[in-house]
Amino acid sequence: MRTRIKHHETPEFSNHLKSIRTKHGFSQGELAKRAGITRQAVSSIESNQYLPTTAVALRLASVLACRVENLFCLAPVEDIIEGILIGRFPPAEAQTQSIRVKVATVGKRTIVRPVAGLGEQLSFAVPADGYITDRPQRLPGTTIRVKLSRDREAIQQEISVAGCDPAIFLAGEHLRRHKDQTTVVGWPMGSTAALQALQRGEVHVAGLHLVDPSSGESNMPFLRRHLKGSGYEIVTFATWEEGFMVRRGNPLSIHTAADLAERSIILVNREEGSGARLLLDQRLRASGMTPTHVQGYEQVVLSHFEVARAIAGRRADVGIGIRSAAQLFGLDFIPLQTARYDLVVPKPYLQSHPTLAHLFETIVSGPFRKEIEALGGYDTRETGKVHALRVA
Repeated sequence: MRTRIKHHETPEFSNHLKSIRTKHGFSQGELAKRAGITRQAVSSIESNQYLPTTAVALRLASVLACRVENLFCLAPVEDIIEGILIGRFPPAEAQTQSIRVKVATVGKRTIVRPVAGLGEQLSFAVPADGYITDRPQRLPGTTIRVKLSRDREAIQQEISVAGCDPAIFLAGEHLRRHKDQTTVVGWPMGSTAALQALQRGEVHVAGLHLVDPSSGESNMPFLRRHLKGSGYEIVTFATWEEGFMVRRGNPLSIHTAADLAERSIILVNREEGSGARLLLDQRLRASGMTPTHVQGYEQVVLSHFEVARAIAGRRADVGIGIRSAAQLFGLDFIPLQTARYDLVVPKPYLQSHPTLAHLFETIVSGPFRKEIEALGGYDTRETGKVHALRVA
């Protein structure tokens, strides 16, 4: 009639018999009589000493006018994973009981990042992979425990990309629509910071757009200086336009870097090491100017969208960004140069990661290229082109 439960099995078994019995106003004896079993059997089942047989469970459910699974079920087993914490928690969030995080397997390491690191909008649109519920010392580089809210297979397929092109999320949507249930997460940071994150083993892919001032070549001179060996693939994502973003109608008549010397003009800048900051500094030097000549040079934000938002919100008059961001916020755009946005990935990741190679198949597909060109300012004629890091 019943099976004795071993002590180590009880945490996985959820028993609601007592609460449902008392809700119906039955004593143990009355329920036992109606179900055709002994009162001792009811007591043993309620105290998790015994598991009822299928027949007994069905009789109990019938008497209590509910389903068997309302009485007895397997309790959900918490899946806990340990990983290396990357990034800091916002001060307010660091005091909360449950913190949303993304989790990624990069090489042989598990990387944990606060979802808040995606920015104010994406942090509400991108679901968490898990939650930090304990309160250890939450400092970057420490090992931290995460209670997962997605299965581990889905997390192993997640692709982390560092860079400043928001269209990487569109690539993830196209990948999921046509190929895999893979999540692509783009962590916003400038080109230099993205490559450094890749070298530290924190992301699978780094995106960058750094134009060499002497040769005019995109990315490769910089990569050859900073990457050792030839164990990387460099693949073009797209070519885009970079330039000044200004309010509609360009009321302050900003056309060149020399115009920024006007003290009534307030700049919003990107962080040091970003492609936009590099372009600005090059144009300032060519105009015989230094950062001290520009009001707002030290006012720094971390993405093309944040630059555009600051100008649209009249917190600044001008900033360097990409045409698609200007169009999204209804700004005018003064082009300064075209630059190639390349993706850098370690070759071993293409072999070890279950779906990473599919990302590069996706970006060369016709539907994806058509969609990002419709954003404005993107040219996909070189998308998918592989560049040699070392000349043979």
